[in-house]
Amino acid sequence: MPEPLDLALLRSFVAVIDGGSVLAAAARVGRSQSAVSMQIQRLEDEVGRPLFRRDGRTLRPNPAGEELLLHARRLLRLSDEALASLRRPQEAGLVRLGVPEDYAAYLLLPVLARFAQHHPLVEIELICEPSAALLRHLETGRIDLALVTRYPHQPFAILRQERFVWAAAPDQAAWLRDPLPVALFEAGDIARRYALEALQAVDRRHRVVCSSKSLHGLIAVAQAGLAVVGMVEASIPPGLVALSEADGMPSLPMFDLSLLASPGAEGHLTGQLHDFLTAELRGPVSTPMRSDEPAA
Repeated sequence: MPEPLDLALLRSFVAVIDGGSVLAAAARVGRSQSAVSMQIQRLEDEVGRPLFRRDGRTLRPNPAGEELLLHARRLLRLSDEALASLRRPQEAGLVRLGVPEDYAAYLLLPVLARFAQHHPLVEIELICEPSAALLRHLETGRIDLALVTRYPHQPFAILRQERFVWAAAPDQAAWLRDPLPVALFEAGDIARRYALEALQAVDRRHRVVCSSKSLHGLIAVAQAGLAVVGMVEASIPPGLVALSEADGMPSLPMFDLSLLASPGAEGHLTGQLHDFLTAELRGPVSTPMRSDEPAA
């Protein structure tokens, strides 16, 4: 019978792939670089073939590494679940989390992946809808937690801020057209409000060529060169670039993000996810008073 694969070696192997280097993996698994390098060498000796190829300074899995990665993730997940079910049986359950679509991929999903490593028995149901809809779901108890964009008049604590910018296809120069073609979220969305208010403030002639509740729909219109779109800077995809006042576009305000819990969501798991997200997502927040907020 062949010897079973060592889970400690597999954990370092996955860490190297996720981090892209031995240095990054060493920080993730709490070992020295030399120790991680030796683990990778032992694993390659055990499976009888190389598992990586170098891409500059980055380590990437070769075909054998890609195949092993699928099994390694599954084995590690099963091991974590087995230990958690014995050591922390009270941590099994479901938490329903709401988030606007444009925050999900670049901001929230990597954090949820780290949460799952620490709490493998907790299931997270992700609901992607605009902030206004998520606030209604919180009130009715349909969801337990929500990461939402805070309107200026709302008294929610600010967790972090994100830059809201104009974006467009660089080879189409839609921002030079008159009237300016814009693609916006549907009525009621704060991004639509901020974009229209910014254009009106500088008397920029514009026409709405697309209204959509889907970020992907707005991105497709902008990538085709048919319009400029207002979006969170960190979520700008390939094919679009951020515009500035130098391009003739009015500046846009920052987005304030808040993490809120449903009034009826008092469970242990909800609290754990709330605390984890707060610690992972908290960022610097500027505190100038908005012109539409009353003085204290």
